[in-house]
Amino acid sequence: MSRRRGRTVAPGRGRTANPGRTEAPVQAELDASWHSSIDDYVIDARWSPDGQMLAVAAISGPIGCLDIDTGKPEWTVHAHGFGTTELDWHPGLELLTSAGQDGLLRNWDPATGQQLSEMDGGSAWVEHVAWSPSGKVLASAAGKSLRLWDPAGTLLREFSDHTSTISDIAWKPGCEEVVTGAYGGLRFWNVSSSNAVRTLEWRGSILTIAWSPDGKYIATGDQDSTVHFWTIRTGKDLQMYGYPTKVQDLSWDARGKYLATGGGPTVAVWDCRGRGPEGRSPILLEGHESVLTALAFHPDRNLLISGDETGHVALWQPGVSDEPLDHIVVGNAISVLQWSPDGSAVVVGTENGSVARLELRTED
Repeated sequence: MSRRRGRTVAPGRGRTANPGRTEAPVQAELDASWHSSIDDYVIDARWSPDGQMLAVAAISGPIGCLDIDTGKPEWTVHAHGFGTTELDWHPGLELLTSAGQDGLLRNWDPATGQQLSEMDGGSAWVEHVAWSPSGKVLASAAGKSLRLWDPAGTLLREFSDHTSTISDIAWKPGCEEVVTGAYGGLRFWNVSSSNAVRTLEWRGSILTIAWSPDGKYIATGDQDSTVHFWTIRTGKDLQMYGYPTKVQDLSWDARGKYLATGGGPTVAVWDCRGRGPEGRSPILLEGHESVLTALAFHPDRNLLISGDETGHVALWQPGVSDEPLDHIVVGNAISVLQWSPDGSAVVVGTENGSVARLELRTED
């Protein structure tokens, strides 16, 4: 992978991990504690903030909660006509929100599956939904429209002047400011302003957005097989290119040190300390034989999990070893990977509807 600024690295080459680093290597493995199925493509799977509930969604519309110890369904409802697109948990209340291809958002009681409220997303297809860090505001994206709601489902603001379809939304960490990605760059919004409070322009098609945990940087994975990277304080941007495929998967580690990127069968991990990735070569983690479909850093530790389109899941310790700590095959193509809040387990969803809980076993 290469960059538009700084030292150039030939595509497909980078640096391997340095065993002499101060971080100690760990022995870790993944152990499947249960397998379940929802009989359709797993479009989303989310742990509740306390880790005591697990919500899953099928692309055809059903959503529900699985027992975290057995994987058995506790309840299931057909949430959206034409299909469900995304889920999100309220950070403080027992409230689960879903978005769908019927143009609606719905709030659910996660204990019973009872619908609590219904909201019109403003277009025929609501693609994204996300609660703010405080839980005071819910953001939804449908077509060219961003809408902001309170927990009761009351519309607070609508921003419908995007020039193209909103491809992703992401709240700034610890802040009531949400960013939208679309062709042409990023726009920043909040409830108190009727216009975008900031714009970061770039003529390209954004697919996914990832904030660094400290809010200093924002990165996007892009349709043209690149990763774009901005320093928020200065607005300075950087582009990493040379990926074999479009980049749909990004993940930051908990300290904001590493940014892991997909875009092919190799995980490229950028060191973002200090001045950021400019002038640095990525760490290349080569263990997958097919294109990556999901990435997720551990919530507390320097452990990264990756999944690909043949169902292989690998566990890594970037910057310490370029060999996977463990790997396991789970069903079909991986569609979802998410760590539990305490980092003790990972939920894995696949395109053929299988859902698995993988336990993390470590020896430091």
